[in-house]
Amino acid sequence: QLQASGGGLVQAGGSLRLSCAPSGRTSSSYAAGWFRQAPGKEREFVAAISWPGRTTYYADPVKGRFTISRDNAKDTVYPQMTSLKPEDTAVYYCAARGYTTASYSPDDYDFWGQGTQVTVSS
Repeated sequence: QLQASGGGLVQAGGSLRLSCAPSGRTSSSYAAGWFRQAPGKEREFVAAISWPGRTTYYADPVKGRFTISRDNAKDTVYPQMTSLKPEDTAVYYCAARGYTTASYSPDDYDFWGQGTQVTVSS
């Protein structure tokens, strides 16, 4: 299982860094992704990173504002979110898949974190 953390309340224009790590040490290579779900909306792709981290992908609404990275020694994935907007308010979920290539589709991920709330006030 995955543990997501780092959410909270922030003013528009502010920054947050989320993190996601397995609850236990993993011995396999995995690609990781972040998705978000706002009230009344479907879960949507935010960002993803391949193994060991050479390739990253971003949804258009967050390009230029979010940066995803990973520290493989700590087995942790970090999305750094800057210039946050009220429309970024959602529950953010991290996910992992047992392949080195990342994916935009939530259906391609096997393991999910519990979600962390991000609220951006205007």
